[in-house]
Amino acid sequence: MAETFVIAQGGGPTAVINQTVAGATLEIRKRYPKARVLGARHGVRGVRDGDFVVLSDLPEAQLRLFGGTPSAGLGSTRDKPDAAYCDLVLKGLQKADAQAFIYIGGNDTSGTQQILTDASGGSIAFVHAPKTIDNDLMENDHTPGFMSAAEFVAGAFLSVDLDFRALPGVYVAIVMGRHAGFLTAASAAWRLDEESGPHLIYVPERAFSVSRFIDDVKRTLDKHKRCVVAVSEGVQTADGTSLVESIVGPDKVERDAHGNVKLSGSDLNRAFEHALAEGLPGKRARVDALGYMPRGYVGAISKVDSQEAFDAGVHAVEAAARGGGSVALQFDGQKTVLNIVPLSSVAAKTRHMPDDFLSAEGTGLTEKGMAYLNRLVPKRFEVAKPFV
Repeated sequence: MAETFVIAQGGGPTAVINQTVAGATLEIRKRYPKARVLGARHGVRGVRDGDFVVLSDLPEAQLRLFGGTPSAGLGSTRDKPDAAYCDLVLKGLQKADAQAFIYIGGNDTSGTQQILTDASGGSIAFVHAPKTIDNDLMENDHTPGFMSAAEFVAGAFLSVDLDFRALPGVYVAIVMGRHAGFLTAASAAWRLDEESGPHLIYVPERAFSVSRFIDDVKRTLDKHKRCVVAVSEGVQTADGTSLVESIVGPDKVERDAHGNVKLSGSDLNRAFEHALAEGLPGKRARVDALGYMPRGYVGAISKVDSQEAFDAGVHAVEAAARGGGSVALQFDGQKTVLNIVPLSSVAAKTRHMPDDFLSAEGTGLTEKGMAYLNRLVPKRFEVAKPFV
């Protein structure tokens, strides 16, 4: 009987997640010409319900066009399966006669694959292929999706700093990142010089204080006459409470299906607007949330990111041939290499920004942090330094 592979996408879309589908599908066709490749619509939900697209029937040109298209073209899901849900997913895979299941996603996705591996008894190869703009997967130097999102963020902050040189004031942009600050740190990747914004960077790895924030902004205004700020949506107070929850109150914040505080609403924006209005009355200030825009913006798809996402799909097929595991992008000191690591090393774990990437005061990056960004997000534009 010909092999059957199932591929699905989970979690937040990225600009390059479809490349992993294309890479895996084309590699399967190369290794196993008679194999069926089924793409599950909306992640494990599609596997459970038997809702599939037959990817192996598509022409190579269509698959490659699909790969270069942003967002999760198979549809994604935020479902976080428990043991009972996973049992239904396993039955769906068995009904499809799947020998391997490649699930592309982040922390929760790898956790699902671990549960399925434990429940299957080795009858199916379960592979996790990495994807997340948060860049927070253990065992990975960086993850597919991060570099493209980071280019958007770097370009946005370069642009807004030029804007606020022309008309000085305070600018705060809230960047996605619940537990890790890599994407927020990328705001500094394309700074012109030490005088350029972002002047202040706040990430979940360091405790946040509203009063200290106002003091930091005041000092920056005294020095530069303007202040550009990048802040992670997941910043927390010293007691570990998310800033939005500490401001709005635990009984009033919105939560998702998993009980996580929703960070993408307008409460955090209003909180910063209120803090600036009270702490710096009369100052020109603007607060924006970049929201979902960085993660799948068609105008900022990194060629390297795109190729690495494709290669991760190719390597996922090798992982399936070895019985399963998680594909990891690692750095050998000179280049990115793809390796296969145990699911247990990645599943439901979070990688944080290294402490030595952050300055002592916690509002800037060290040379080591900047070197990491320069390697992954090299500057794409040459702009003149303004006269103001």
